[in-house]
Amino acid sequence: MSTKLESSGTATAASPSVKQFLPRPVTGQEIVLIGIIAVLWVALGLFTPAFLTSGSILPLLVAVAPIALMGVGMTFVIITAGIDVSVGAMVMVSAVVTAQAMVATGIPLIPAVLLSVAVGSLLGLLNGWLVSYGKIHAIIITFGTANLFQFVGLRFFGSSTVNGVPGTFDIFGRGEAGRTLGIPHSFAITLVVVAVAWWYLRHAASGRHLLAIGGNANAARLAGIKVQPLVLKTYVITGALVGLAACFIIAQGTSTLDQSVGVGRELAVIAAVVIGGTSILGGRGSVLGTLLGAILVQTVTSGVTQLGWPSQLSDLFVGVAIIAAVGTDIIRERSRRKS
Repeated sequence: MSTKLESSGTATAASPSVKQFLPRPVTGQEIVLIGIIAVLWVALGLFTPAFLTSGSILPLLVAVAPIALMGVGMTFVIITAGIDVSVGAMVMVSAVVTAQAMVATGIPLIPAVLLSVAVGSLLGLLNGWLVSYGKIHAIIITFGTANLFQFVGLRFFGSSTVNGVPGTFDIFGRGEAGRTLGIPHSFAITLVVVAVAWWYLRHAASGRHLLAIGGNANAARLAGIKVQPLVLKTYVITGALVGLAACFIIAQGTSTLDQSVGVGRELAVIAAVVIGGTSILGGRGSVLGTLLGAILVQTVTSGVTQLGWPSQLSDLFVGVAIIAAVGTDIIRERSRRKS
C-alpha cells in the first residue's frame, strides 16, 4: 500500500510520517483491554451471578453507548493534539433544548434527533473555530466555553427541571422498544459509528492527515495539509456526536430532565479515550480502543455498584487506569524519540 499523502501539493517526504502514525487494525493495547474486560466479567459473574444476565448486561451497553459515541469525536480531537473538556456542558445544552422542544411542540423522532445534533454541531463549531483560528491551546478554549455553555444551559432550564418529556426517544432507551433481537438500538448505532470512524482513520486521506497533524502540525502544514479546516472539522464532528449522545441520555431517564444531565460526562469520555490507547500527546489513536475503554469504565462502575462497595471506589479504579495509560504513553513516546 502506498504511503503517499493523498492531497494535492503534498510532498513525498511526508509519507513516512503517515506510515508511522497509521494505527494497526487491532493494537496490542486493544487486545489487553479485551482480556481485562473478559476477566472482569468472569470475576463479577462469579461474585455477583446477576451481572452476566441480560438484566445487567443490556443496561450496561445502553450506558456505554453515549460515552463511546462522544468518545469517537474526542478521539479525533485528541489525535490532533487537542482536547475538549466542554462536552459535558454541550450535552446539557443539547439535551435541555431538545427536551423543551419535545414538550412544547411534540416534534417527532427524526426532527428531534436532528435538532439535538444541530445544537451540538453549532457548539462544536464555536469550539473548533476558536481553537483552529484563535491559536490558543484547546484546553484553555474549551474550559472557557464549558463555563459559557453551562451558563446557557442553566438559563434554558430556568432553575427548574423539564417535566413531562415525552417518550420520543424510547427507541434508544432500556425498554423493549429500545432493542431489536436483544441488542440495544443505541449501542448498535454506536457500533456503526465506531466502524465508520475506524475506516475513516485508516483509509480516508483526511483521516490519515489527522494523525499527521497530531504527530507534527508544522510538518503537516508544510506538506500541504490544510491543518486549520481539518481541526475545525474534528470539533464539529464531536459536537454532532454529543448531540446524538444527548438523545440517548434523554432516553435513559424518566419524563423529567434535570440540570445534572451533563455532569461528569467529559471525565468519563476522556477516561474512555485515554484508557483505550489514544495518545494524549496526539498523533496516535484508536476508536475501537475508545469503545473498549468505555466498556471497561462502565463495567467498573456497574461492578462496584453490584458488589455493594462505596461508589468512590469506581472513581479510584478509573483514575488509576488513566494514570497507568498516560504514564505508559509518555514512556513509549520517549523511547520512540530516543530510538
